[in-house]
Amino acid sequence: MADSSRRNHSSASPFEPVYAYSRAVRVGSRIDVAGCAPIEPDGSSTPGDAGVQAARCLTIIGEALEALGGSFVDVVRTRMYITDAADADLVGRAHGAVFGDIRPAATMLVIPALIRPEWKVEIEAEAILEK
Repeated sequence: MADSSRRNHSSASPFEPVYAYSRAVRVGSRIDVAGCAPIEPDGSSTPGDAGVQAARCLTIIGEALEALGGSFVDVVRTRMYITDAADADLVGRAHGAVFGDIRPAATMLVIPALIRPEWKVEIEAEAILEK
């Protein structure tokens, strides 16, 4: 039986309808935001370095949280996937610019590749809203 409090949110990702997933899902006071790659509203990839791409990923996360009644302050965990360890500082600083004093639990992983070769980073988030 489906939870009647479940709300799904979609974004501009061309992969969502094909791969059957939602950008974010809220059940009760919890919001899970799927990995956000640097995708522009028209479906193109965000140009620029890993820091610019990370900022775009975080914008997408913020939009998803807001659509489901949350905000960055509600984020308790993030995961950052990067394809080059040399980009860790750029991505970390973009993360820090958004999460400053919030300081969610965070993990950064270096992986061999993302779906599109021009993507340097993908970020996901988990949030818990106060009741």
